[in-house]
Amino acid sequence: MSASNPLPIRIGIVTVSDRASQGVYEDKGGPAIREFLQEILTCSWESVPRIIPDEQPVIESTLRELCDTEQCCLVVTTGGTGPALRDVTPEATAAVCERILDGFGEQMRAVSLKIVPTAILSRQIAGTRGRSLIVNLPGKPSAIRDCLMAVFPAIPYCIDLLEGPYLTTNESIVKAFRPKSA
Repeated sequence: MSASNPLPIRIGIVTVSDRASQGVYEDKGGPAIREFLQEILTCSWESVPRIIPDEQPVIESTLRELCDTEQCCLVVTTGGTGPALRDVTPEATAAVCERILDGFGEQMRAVSLKIVPTAILSRQIAGTRGRSLIVNLPGKPSAIRDCLMAVFPAIPYCIDLLEGPYLTTNESIVKAFRPKSA
Protein backbone atom coordinates (compact mmCIF):
# COMPACT_ATOMS: atom_id res chain seq x y z
CA MET A 1 0.00 0.00 0.00
CA SER A 2 1.09 3.58 -0.57
CA ALA A 3 2.28 5.94 2.15
CA SER A 4 -1.04 7.80 1.92
CA ASN A 5 -2.91 4.55 2.60
CA PRO A 6 -0.81 2.59 5.11
CA LEU A 7 -1.66 -0.90 6.26
CA PRO A 8 -4.09 -0.88 9.17
CA ILE A 9 -2.74 -1.65 12.62
CA ARG A 10 -3.58 -5.30 13.25
CA ILE A 11 -3.59 -6.99 16.65
CA GLY A 12 -3.97 -10.73 17.06
CA ILE A 13 -6.09 -11.93 19.97
CA VAL A 14 -5.70 -15.64 20.68
CA THR A 15 -7.76 -17.62 23.17
CA VAL A 16 -6.08 -20.93 23.99
CA SER A 17 -8.73 -23.24 25.43
CA ASP A 18 -9.83 -26.76 24.57
CA ARG A 19 -13.38 -26.11 25.80
CA ALA A 20 -13.82 -22.69 24.20
CA SER A 21 -12.45 -23.96 20.87
CA GLN A 22 -15.04 -26.77 20.96
CA GLY A 23 -17.90 -24.42 21.84
CA VAL A 24 -18.39 -26.06 25.26
CA TYR A 25 -17.28 -22.94 27.14
CA GLU A 26 -17.90 -19.29 26.27
CA ASP A 27 -14.69 -17.45 25.44
CA LYS A 28 -14.37 -14.65 27.97
CA GLY A 29 -10.63 -14.05 27.64
CA GLY A 30 -10.56 -12.88 24.02
CA PRO A 31 -13.41 -10.40 24.52
CA ALA A 32 -11.71 -9.10 27.70
CA ILE A 33 -8.53 -8.38 25.73
CA ARG A 34 -10.46 -6.70 22.90
CA GLU A 35 -12.45 -4.52 25.36
CA PHE A 36 -9.26 -3.44 27.15
CA LEU A 37 -7.57 -2.53 23.87
CA GLN A 38 -10.65 -0.62 22.68
CA GLU A 39 -10.57 1.33 25.94
CA ILE A 40 -6.89 2.27 25.88
CA LEU A 41 -5.83 2.55 22.24
CA THR A 42 -6.60 5.87 20.56
CA CYS A 43 -5.16 4.88 17.19
CA SER A 44 -7.23 3.02 14.63
CA TRP A 45 -6.71 -0.75 14.76
CA GLU A 46 -8.41 -4.03 13.92
CA SER A 47 -8.45 -7.29 15.81
CA VAL A 48 -7.58 -10.64 14.27
CA PRO A 49 -9.19 -13.13 16.69
CA ARG A 50 -8.55 -16.84 17.03
CA ILE A 51 -9.92 -19.47 19.42
CA ILE A 52 -7.75 -22.58 19.42
CA PRO A 53 -7.19 -25.74 21.50
CA ASP A 54 -4.34 -26.31 23.97
CA GLU A 55 -2.18 -28.05 21.37
CA GLN A 56 1.39 -26.80 20.98
CA PRO A 57 1.60 -27.32 17.19
CA VAL A 58 -1.70 -25.43 16.73
CA ILE A 59 -0.59 -22.59 18.99
CA GLU A 60 2.75 -22.32 17.19
CA SER A 61 1.16 -22.28 13.71
CA THR A 62 -1.43 -19.70 14.83
CA LEU A 63 1.27 -17.41 16.24
CA ARG A 64 3.33 -17.75 13.05
CA GLU A 65 0.28 -17.00 10.90
CA LEU A 66 -0.67 -13.91 12.91
CA CYS A 67 2.86 -12.51 12.86
CA ASP A 68 4.05 -13.53 9.40
CA THR A 69 0.93 -13.66 7.23
CA GLU A 70 -1.61 -11.44 9.00
CA GLN A 71 1.14 -8.92 9.88
CA CYS A 72 -0.09 -8.27 13.41
CA CYS A 73 2.29 -5.95 15.23
CA LEU A 74 1.00 -7.31 18.54
CA VAL A 75 -0.36 -10.75 19.37
CA VAL A 76 -1.92 -11.21 22.78
CA THR A 77 -2.77 -14.69 24.00
CA THR A 78 -4.96 -15.76 26.91
CA GLY A 79 -4.94 -19.16 28.55
CA GLY A 80 -2.59 -22.09 28.76
CA THR A 81 -0.06 -20.42 31.07
CA GLY A 82 -0.49 -22.48 34.24
CA PRO A 83 1.25 -25.65 35.39
CA ALA A 84 -1.43 -28.08 34.15
CA LEU A 85 -0.21 -30.74 31.74
CA ARG A 86 -2.20 -29.21 28.84
CA ASP A 87 -0.89 -25.68 29.48
CA VAL A 88 1.68 -25.22 26.70
CA THR A 89 1.22 -21.62 25.54
CA PRO A 90 4.60 -20.43 26.91
CA GLU A 91 6.40 -23.34 25.24
CA ALA A 92 4.69 -22.59 21.91
CA THR A 93 5.49 -18.89 22.25
CA ALA A 94 9.15 -19.58 23.04
CA ALA A 95 9.36 -21.93 20.04
CA VAL A 96 8.27 -19.24 17.56
CA CYS A 97 10.01 -16.21 19.09
CA GLU A 98 13.46 -14.96 18.17
CA ARG A 99 13.86 -13.12 21.50
CA ILE A 100 12.21 -13.59 24.88
CA LEU A 101 11.53 -10.40 26.87
CA ASP A 102 11.70 -11.65 30.45
CA GLY A 103 10.61 -8.36 32.00
CA PHE A 104 7.03 -8.79 30.76
CA GLY A 105 6.47 -12.07 32.61
CA GLU A 106 8.27 -10.80 35.69
CA GLN A 107 6.12 -7.66 35.83
CA MET A 108 2.85 -9.54 35.26
CA ARG A 109 3.63 -12.03 38.03
CA ALA A 110 4.73 -9.26 40.43
CA VAL A 111 1.44 -7.40 39.93
CA SER A 112 -0.66 -10.57 40.10
CA LEU A 113 1.04 -11.78 43.30
CA LYS A 114 -0.28 -8.67 45.07
CA ILE A 115 -3.81 -9.89 44.26
CA VAL A 116 -3.74 -13.72 44.39
CA PRO A 117 -1.15 -16.11 45.84
CA THR A 118 -1.70 -18.57 42.97
CA ALA A 119 0.00 -16.11 40.60
CA ILE A 120 3.25 -17.81 41.58
CA LEU A 121 2.08 -20.68 39.35
CA SER A 122 1.72 -18.44 36.30
CA ARG A 123 4.18 -18.96 33.44
CA GLN A 124 3.24 -16.26 30.93
CA ILE A 125 6.05 -14.90 28.79
CA ALA A 126 6.55 -12.39 25.98
CA GLY A 127 8.84 -12.31 23.00
CA THR A 128 9.42 -10.99 19.52
CA ARG A 129 9.00 -12.59 16.12
CA GLY A 130 10.14 -10.34 13.30
CA ARG A 131 8.27 -7.06 13.71
CA SER A 132 5.70 -8.57 16.08
CA LEU A 133 5.46 -8.67 19.85
CA ILE A 134 3.74 -11.70 21.40
CA VAL A 135 2.46 -11.44 24.98
CA ASN A 136 0.95 -14.34 26.96
CA LEU A 137 -1.72 -13.52 29.52
CA PRO A 138 -3.59 -15.66 32.04
CA GLY A 139 -7.11 -16.85 31.19
CA LYS A 140 -9.15 -15.06 33.87
CA PRO A 141 -10.62 -11.74 32.57
CA SER A 142 -9.78 -9.75 35.74
CA ALA A 143 -6.19 -11.06 35.60
CA ILE A 144 -6.02 -10.13 31.91
CA ARG A 145 -6.80 -6.51 32.75
CA ASP A 146 -4.37 -6.44 35.70
CA CYS A 147 -1.56 -7.86 33.58
CA LEU A 148 -2.21 -5.62 30.58
CA MET A 149 -2.30 -2.54 32.82
CA ALA A 150 1.08 -3.61 34.22
CA VAL A 151 2.88 -4.13 30.90
CA PHE A 152 1.05 -2.02 28.33
CA PRO A 153 3.06 1.15 29.04
CA ALA A 154 6.08 -0.63 27.46
CA ILE A 155 4.26 -2.16 24.48
CA PRO A 156 4.07 0.88 22.13
CA TYR A 157 7.79 1.62 22.50
CA CYS A 158 8.67 -2.06 22.03
CA ILE A 159 6.69 -2.04 18.78
CA ASP A 160 8.50 1.18 17.79
CA LEU A 161 11.83 -0.63 18.30
CA LEU A 162 10.57 -3.48 16.09
CA GLU A 163 9.84 -0.85 13.38
CA GLY A 164 6.12 -1.45 13.68
CA PRO A 165 3.22 1.02 13.64
CA TYR A 166 2.96 3.88 16.12
CA LEU A 167 0.47 2.94 18.83
CA THR A 168 -1.16 5.74 20.82
CA THR A 169 -2.97 5.33 24.12
CA ASN A 170 -5.58 7.08 26.20
CA GLU A 171 -3.08 8.57 28.65
CA SER A 172 -5.71 9.01 31.36
CA ILE A 173 -5.77 5.18 31.57
CA VAL A 174 -2.37 3.99 30.31
CA LYS A 175 0.52 6.30 29.48
CA ALA A 176 2.89 4.71 27.01
CA PHE A 177 6.54 4.94 28.00
CA ARG A 178 8.70 6.40 25.27
CA PRO A 179 12.11 7.93 26.01
CA LYS A 180 12.32 11.64 25.28
CA SER A 181 14.77 10.90 22.47
CA ALA A 182 12.31 8.52 20.77
